[in-house]
Amino acid sequence: MSRDKTNALEIVDHATCTFCGCVCDDIKLHTDRQRIHKAERACVLGKAWFLNHTAEAKYPAALIDGREAPLDDAIALAADLLYEADMPLVYGMSNTTCEAQRECVAMADTISGIVDSHTSL
Repeated sequence: MSRDKTNALEIVDHATCTFCGCVCDDIKLHTDRQRIHKAERACVLGKAWFLNHTAEAKYPAALIDGREAPLDDAIALAADLLYEADMPLVYGMSNTTCEAQRECVAMADTISGIVDSHTSL
């Protein structure tokens, strides 16, 4: 990590973007440790991803019907909804690790659901 002399931001060389799955690893990020201000060599998708994520917690850990709720209650409700669903869809996962994707596929298999990715659009 180095310093950007023009505006005192830290520079992170060779950052890896996992947004679309290409796993570009030559990105240079300029950060103040709370927010990324610049993402050099990132594509349009990568720039949007890096520049719109921050270190502070913006949202509660869980919501039920739009209201903040204890995480354990939200997990129990999600489990009930998935159990009662006829053909639940597990969708997205573009911003998750391989391990998390593996767990999602296993869950879909357990609950007789289907898996789709954002690339189907």
